[in-house]
Amino acid sequence: MWNRMRMSDRDISDVSGATYTFLMNGQTPDTGWKGLFKKGEKVRLRFINASAMTFFDVRIPGLKMTVIASDGQNIEPVTVDDFRMGVAETYDVIVEPKDDSAYSVFAQAIDRSGYARGSLTPDLAMSAPVPAMDALPILTHSDMGMDMSNMSGMGHGGMAMGGMKGMDHSKMNMGGMKGMDHSKMGHGQMNMAAKPSVSGKFGSGKVGFGSSQKIIHGENEFGPHIDARAASPQYRLDDPGIGLRDHKQLGRKVLTYADIFNLYNTEDLREPSREIVLHLTGNMSRYMWSINGVPYSEADPLNFKYGERIRITFVNDTMMNHPMHLHGMWSELETGDGKRLPKKHTIIVQPGAKISYMITADAKGKWAYHCHLLFHMAGMFREVHVN
Repeated sequence: MWNRMRMSDRDISDVSGATYTFLMNGQTPDTGWKGLFKKGEKVRLRFINASAMTFFDVRIPGLKMTVIASDGQNIEPVTVDDFRMGVAETYDVIVEPKDDSAYSVFAQAIDRSGYARGSLTPDLAMSAPVPAMDALPILTHSDMGMDMSNMSGMGHGGMAMGGMKGMDHSKMNMGGMKGMDHSKMGHGQMNMAAKPSVSGKFGSGKVGFGSSQKIIHGENEFGPHIDARAASPQYRLDDPGIGLRDHKQLGRKVLTYADIFNLYNTEDLREPSREIVLHLTGNMSRYMWSINGVPYSEADPLNFKYGERIRITFVNDTMMNHPMHLHGMWSELETGDGKRLPKKHTIIVQPGAKISYMITADAKGKWAYHCHLLFHMAGMFREVHVN
């Protein structure tokens, strides 16, 4: 079916390890970076994703990592085994090596096509063994923004054909669905409603709990710039993302946005005066990227009034992760507690998902607002004017 739709369930990264050599502090995987420690001391590591096009999944086998800062801002400490970094994101962690062994600092690319690596070691003559990479991720229909809830009895992994509303069926060879039992696909079984969000909190419209606005697509959903729309985008803050969802079964705790709370109280507790909904859009086969179907070259700027409080809701209509970066102002991610909104400058918007955050427009001037994937930002870009 994926082939019939001219889509790949392994289209995870635009540029892979077949082209790139992934580096850690300038060192190749063959050489490996080394950092010295003394047994029993606490070591603070700051991870910065300085790549152009690569998401990294980071772990240090044998050591727990206590995450204490996100994008340079202190958060409530949370102990994990793995975390994902979008391009430009940073995380500070504390580790406490208990013996004189060398530990591998391992950052595998999201598509498992390669890795960067280093060693925490008590002796520069020692290097840690390189762990095996995790299994290659495979996209699911939920990553296409389909609603997969309550679809038992439909076969084929419970794939909801109703979840394809908004897709251009004229471009889909429905013959690719032969073999499915269409008699079990009556409209009464197609759950078009959004499934409950995390802990039932998000979507209440209150500060800290996401957007209350129902996402409604326009009439002109398709064109040369858009080849798909998410029919049922969900808040998935507690979803670690493709390739990391099975780690709990392996006994590994993965950091999610639902784990992140600011160490200090939110400074601006006002309700937003308005909400701006931005769809992240593209045509993957033609490699065209845009926001709301409009590339930067044809787009008007976003106008913020100086001092106003705004909620931004992103809806990712594509099958790729996008790290969205606003210059000049903090993006205060709505993770559930409005009194402890974590401040971030770059926020990952997962495929087929939506996410929201608050902004106080406290910096006058013209600012860039873009996807931080280098080859996406020429189209997936807006100017923000604060007047």
